[in-house]
This record gives sequence, structure tokens and C-alpha cells, in this order.
Amino acid sequence: MTEYNKEYDLNYLWSEYLTNRSQNTRSKLIETYLPLVKLVAHRMAIGLPQHVDTDDFISEGFLGLLQALERFDPSREIKFETYAISRIRGAIIDALRAKDWVPTSVRQKAKLYEQAVSELEHQFGRAATDNEIAQKLSISLKQLSDWISQLNSTTLISLDDFASEYIDSENSTPLQIVEEYDLKNTIAEAIERLPEKERIVVSLYYYEGLTLKEISYILKLSEPRISQLHTKAIFRLRGSLSRIKTSLI
Repeated sequence: MTEYNKEYDLNYLWSEYLTNRSQNTRSKLIETYLPLVKLVAHRMAIGLPQHVDTDDFISEGFLGLLQALERFDPSREIKFETYAISRIRGAIIDALRAKDWVPTSVRQKAKLYEQAVSELEHQFGRAATDNEIAQKLSISLKQLSDWISQLNSTTLISLDDFASEYIDSENSTPLQIVEEYDLKNTIAEAIERLPEKERIVVSLYYYEGLTLKEISYILKLSEPRISQLHTKAIFRLRGSLSRIKTSLI
């Protein structure tokens, strides 16, 4: 089947489903978008503890896909794939939070690390170095490296999800839409201020859709090192948003 026919077929399925909500058409749409669930699940599984089963991710993500099919509104002029990815990720994250899979000790370290980075970068007006962060936390550089490795599994939230923590996009008012736009611009500016390697990792992972393994080949660094760079970048971005949130209260 040509690409044109595929597109026409998909448009026909959507038209049919939105008109009569038939189970047969719904099943065909689910089959079409199921690879999306697997893609999101496998990307989110990177860096998580071994006891977290990727199949569980897929099951929870499937529920997110079903929810997306039920709630999708074409009049908002958002691509279904974009909307579905957000719902799939949300369902997986909600399930993980419900299971409370992150050990309390790691959660505490995440809070201390994020606070230290945020305070230092607010104080200096630039990215804090590992030496400065270690000194702030009263730990050695080796201990800091161990901390960051443990915190890899807490950085599930993507750049798009940052905005959703502060604004309810699905029920947005015109003012909230403007605020969300401003917030995403602020995130983009915060990314530009990241140290070079962290900025490259974020750009390749979130905007180019590469895996951490693929990025490790490009930057000629080990995959654990790329994972650490990703974790450090996410905590810097979280700190930036925390300061924004505080200024708005």
C-alpha cells in the first residue's frame, strides 16, 4: 500500500470512529497505534531498576492509548500521535508513582540534589560544577557520582511533561494557553544555558528521538556517562522551573 493510501485509510478510520465509535474501527486504530505504546515504554525503561518490567510499562501504556482514543478532540488541531504519547507516558508514570518503586533513600537524595543545584545556580547565575555541588552537599566527588547514578531512574518526566505539571493543557483557558507557551519558551531558554554536553544529550534525546545508546556512539562516551549527563540536565531544568513556580506564587 502506498503512503498516500495509508494516509487516506487512516483518515477514513478516524472519520468512521469519530462518527459512530464502532468497536471494529476502534480495534483497527488500536492496532495502528500499538507500536507507539511499545516505543514510549522502551524509551522510558532506560535506566530504570532491573526489577521494573518493561511489559508492565506496555500494559499501562496501552491503557493510556485507550484513554487517548476516547478523549481525542481533532478540533484542537493537535496530531493524535502527539496527544497519545502524552497520555501513554502519563499512564506509565501514574502507575509507577502508585507502586512507589523509588526507594525512600533515593527520593531523599533526589530532593537534596535538586535543591543544591537550584540554590547554587540561582546564586551564581550559571551551571553549577560537580565540585560546587559536592561541596554544597558535603560529600566527595565519588559519592556525588554514585548519587547521580542512583538518580537516573527518577528522571522519567520529559520536556513536554514539565509544562503539564504546572498547567492543565486539556482544560486550558486562553490565559493558560499563553502561560504554557511562555513556559515552554522558558524551558527552551533553560536548555540553551545547559553545559554543552548536557545540552547536546537533551537535544538528541528529546528532539531527535535518539536513544541513550545511539547518543553514546555520537559523543563517543559510555552509555552510563550519557545517562548521567541526562540526569544532571533534567535536575537543572527542574530547578529552573521550581524557581519560576516560586516567583509566580
